[in-house]
Amino acid sequence: MTINYDGRLFRRAGGGDGTVARYHQDGDLVWADFAGGQVRRGAIIGTCGPEGTLRLSYTMALVDGRVISGHTVNTPQRDDGGRLVLREEWERYGAHAEAGVSYLEEVS
Repeated sequence: MTINYDGRLFRRAGGGDGTVARYHQDGDLVWADFAGGQVRRGAIIGTCGPEGTLRLSYTMALVDGRVISGHTVNTPQRDDGGRLVLREEWERYGAHAEAGVSYLEEVS
């Protein structure tokens, strides 16, 4: 699946908490800024493989003052309506260490 992420918007599947990320891409380099909900500001940077899989690092400052960082591997899928969905395997570092799987859906 060849995907160009430039200009695409994503949020947590099911509507999320209002956090929206706008992605940019130049070759295999991908980055995004995000905010909304409990996130004051966040940034993502990483690479996109030929099949569209993203390998990313992230940092975010939350409204409660916490600063969280980690990494993700996002695998692209299509939902029943053909919309792009990213299966996100994430891991947070440090005092807020945690790991899990979530889904991001493309929004217009």
